[in-house]
Amino acid sequence: MLKLSVLDQSLVSKGRPQDESIRHTLALAQRCEEWGYQRFWVSEHHSLASIAGTAPEVLLAAIAARTTRIRLGSAGVMLPHYAAFKVAEQFRVLDALAPGRIDLGLGRAPGSDGLTSQLLNPDRRAAERFPQQVMELQAWVSGQTMPTGHPGQGVWAYPLSNTSPNLWILGSSNYGAQLAAHLGLPYAFAYFFSDGAGVEEALEIYHSAFRPSPFLSQPQATICVSALVCDSEAQAAFQFQTRARWRIDRNKGLAGPLLPPEEAMAGLSSAQMHEMDAMRADALVGTPTQVHDKLQALATRLSLEELVVCTWTHDPAMQLRSFELLAQAFNMTQAQGLKQAA
Repeated sequence: MLKLSVLDQSLVSKGRPQDESIRHTLALAQRCEEWGYQRFWVSEHHSLASIAGTAPEVLLAAIAARTTRIRLGSAGVMLPHYAAFKVAEQFRVLDALAPGRIDLGLGRAPGSDGLTSQLLNPDRRAAERFPQQVMELQAWVSGQTMPTGHPGQGVWAYPLSNTSPNLWILGSSNYGAQLAAHLGLPYAFAYFFSDGAGVEEALEIYHSAFRPSPFLSQPQATICVSALVCDSEAQAAFQFQTRARWRIDRNKGLAGPLLPPEEAMAGLSSAQMHEMDAMRADALVGTPTQVHDKLQALATRLSLEELVVCTWTHDPAMQLRSFELLAQAFNMTQAQGLKQAA
């Protein structure tokens, strides 16, 4: 059975306080655990008016205290901004709060604009050391120290325990796929960044070049998709206007709070309205049956056993309803109950 997971970015909606978005993420995580989702991931973005999720390690700690089963993780920590050792400490603490449930997804992109990236880390060449950082982080977060001759030899990331976070490499290009395969780590492709452009090539590179590691014997890949489920097809098309308008604005260099769907069509040119129609035609949007079939077909085509779903709506209640309907469509709650009973 196809496993489903969730990526939530603590979206900011027009007319709603930004801090409310963080509290909504906490509530959503609890409900997603009840509905049987496999994982709940949160992202890292900086100085972006559309997304309030800036500190995944803090948010994950709060979620860990409110859940008991669902895996929790970052999608991801933008590692070039930070010291690998400090990230290892943060996620070892998270693993102590939720033993064996933590995923540490790592990205190389800035998750912000150039100015903000400079403020986070003035070293403009930090991204070039990403592979080395990943290897150092893997050692520290799994309870090891650096080899002889490394400046960090004899330094340990505490607290140590019998479990440790699972590292994932995130990406939207072939670079991440190559690195994940080389290091023998799980790989997640950001399908929703570009409507899947390049996904087949990236997954092929990952599977063909994968080298088993002490952490993973077989390739493990997923993709993160944008999907929206509503009680009716007409309602889904209406709610989708929020995300479609955001993408049009983003392409013009604008990225403000999400607009309510009734405002999303205002001021658009005829060309932009056609663009929105094209987006909707290709989107994973519709009734529970429609989206179930689209997701299942996508997973089958790409030979995937798990998909991560990200849902953007102006109204948090509509996002909750979407994940509830999706869980019902896949009967995940029932399946999880059978698994626990066994």
